Amino acid sequence: MDSGARGLACIVMAGGKGTRMRSALPKVLHATCGRPILGWVLEAAREAGASRLVVVTPPDADEVRALLPDDAIAAIQPEARGTGDAVRCGMAELEGFQGDVLVVSGDTPLIRGELLRDIVTSHRQGRAVATLLTAHVPPPNTYGRVVRDKNGSVDHVVEAGDAPPAVLELTEINTGFYAFDAAALRGALEQLRPDNAQGELYLPDVLPILREARGHIVGHVTDDIVSTMGVNTRVDLADAERHMRHRLLHAAMLAGAGIVDPSSTFIEHGVELEPDCLIQPFTVLRGATRVCSGAEVGPHAVLVDAVVGENARVGPFCYLRPGAALAPRAKAGTFVEIKNSNLGEGTKVPHLSYIGDADIGAGTNIGAGNITANYHAGKKHRTTIGAHVHTGSDNVFVAPVSIGDDAYTGAGSIITDDVPDGALGIARSRQVNIDGYARRHDDG
Repeated sequence: MDSGARGLACIVMAGGKGTRMRSALPKVLHATCGRPILGWVLEAAREAGASRLVVVTPPDADEVRALLPDDAIAAIQPEARGTGDAVRCGMAELEGFQGDVLVVSGDTPLIRGELLRDIVTSHRQGRAVATLLTAHVPPPNTYGRVVRDKNGSVDHVVEAGDAPPAVLELTEINTGFYAFDAAALRGALEQLRPDNAQGELYLPDVLPILREARGHIVGHVTDDIVSTMGVNTRVDLADAERHMRHRLLHAAMLAGAGIVDPSSTFIEHGVELEPDCLIQPFTVLRGATRVCSGAEVGPHAVLVDAVVGENARVGPFCYLRPGAALAPRAKAGTFVEIKNSNLGEGTKVPHLSYIGDADIGAGTNIGAGNITANYHAGKKHRTTIGAHVHTGSDNVFVAPVSIGDDAYTGAGSIITDDVPDGALGIARSRQVNIDGYARRHDDG
């Protein structure tokens, strides 16, 4: 068998409705590190070399089908009749395909492409009609047990609910990941019968059928049981999040990013950490955030779809919302919130300010307690602050408004009109002192 000449397809069983999650959202759409569970599974299948992706869903899973990527097609399973029936529905979308077919569960976000490739390699090297991924887990557990023959080959799998006591004592379990010869699988699926306690069509029941046809079945044993974990409850989802976060941070650190305390740092899929950046504890990095080399973030900072330039500084207790972009050596300091705004090179917003829908030039210093009042009359408006500007404390910039280069604004000012280059803008009442006020007030 020439493994290089054989195509590879993947069927993803995605029929879970989230019942045990106590959620109206389909199980495979729950997020792990900012990405739907199904997205992780499909990426692993691609990494394994699958060129055709089929996702099996129930009829009412419109949300799942709407989010499928362009390289995946949906197959509808009209009734929930078990894994064997789900795969049969998936194979209907692979009519004429003659290569190998991976079958995976859609609720396993931790599955790695490398592990799926290992299954396919064992399958092809063993010239097998079927290969299943197995692991050794001490009883008791609810996994199907793998029964091998006297020669050590896989004979069949018995679901835990149907297994006699002697079989339940076996430690080798079926993890639910398979590789099949497509032609052999089609024929075996047609012979499945619901001869079990649940009255369903079990995919593992194709194994005895394939053996009777003199097919060779391989059991590929892994010690990476974490990668095979399925998500059925909110507890499982939190466990998957923890393991995935560890993977993402581990990869970032090996690539040169500095993470002071990985156990208190939270990261999502899509975050980019360049070498020699430094992430302080209790920092949350989400979406398409990028932290460039030499930048430092945190502690206690939250960044969502933000860009932090080289040698810039963020935090502590800073919130960068989508569209926030800090140029090299810029600073967003303590208790600062920035959204949809650009800070120029070396510009500083040191503390206690809100900058929204603004463009700020290079070398500008924003005083404490500054606010861009960007929303009124039902619309968002932009504030433009030039280069080398110095704003006073407690300024409010009522957009749309523009502050010229090298300009100043007085403390306590509410700026509603443009300030020309090099000018001082002051918008506040003059101070008035009333002599004797305290004595008269007390006598009152």
